[in-house]
Amino acid sequence: MTEEVPPTAVSDINLRLLCHDDIDVVKQLCGDWFPIEYPDSWYQDITSNKKFFSLGATYRGTIVGMIVAEIKSRTKVHKEDGDILASNFPVDTQVAYILSLGVVKEFRKHGIGSLLLESLKDHISTTAQDHCKAIYLHVLTTNNTAINFYENRDFRQHHYLPYYYSIRGVLKDGFTYVLYINGGHPPWTILLRLTDYLQHIGSTLASLSPCSIPHRIYRQAQSLLRSLLPWPGISAKSGIEYSRAT
Repeated sequence: MTEEVPPTAVSDINLRLLCHDDIDVVKQLCGDWFPIEYPDSWYQDITSNKKFFSLGATYRGTIVGMIVAEIKSRTKVHKEDGDILASNFPVDTQVAYILSLGVVKEFRKHGIGSLLLESLKDHISTTAQDHCKAIYLHVLTTNNTAINFYENRDFRQHHYLPYYYSIRGVLKDGFTYVLYINGGHPPWTILLRLTDYLQHIGSTLASLSPCSIPHRIYRQAQSLLRSLLPWPGISAKSGIEYSRAT
């Protein structure tokens, strides 16, 4: 799409659930947005299986953004994120996992990503009510645009995931980001979180040139401080599935 997008474009955005007829368009968009190739079965599932919340944002009938999420019980959470909720929550407690969130380049910074995310929250409040305690996702550690998008919407880093992604045969590190809702919270283990972030810092330093190390140490220390502060609602005083949504 090459036409100029007016500042008021978001007022002309319509939201609808994705369907089987959208597969070709969605496949093309994901190819443009993300460095990972999804199998054909993935597109079939997200447009037909009711366990997925797949919402498209359309402008003049054309899909310009989408969010795909799965609401599931805590027992179905990825192994690497098994501690995303404290163990005292019942086994049928639900969480929402964002598989994909993207917006066409020309339509970014118009609030469409935020609109899609808020629509997911509204869906959760309608279907899962207070049983859903967290929304989480995975993101490349180098995807600063996505990380800033989620952090500006109160998501917080939960885990560092070394070599989590394989991008064109190259292993890349990832983060788990999480937003706790309805009283949800993680287990609170300072030692576990400290060990996780020290491992992340060590991996980062090993890949840097000497002149860039001091600045990166400062940024990593800030991230660690934010993570170690009590949940929820307390943040450090300043001195992260893929996303192309801002």
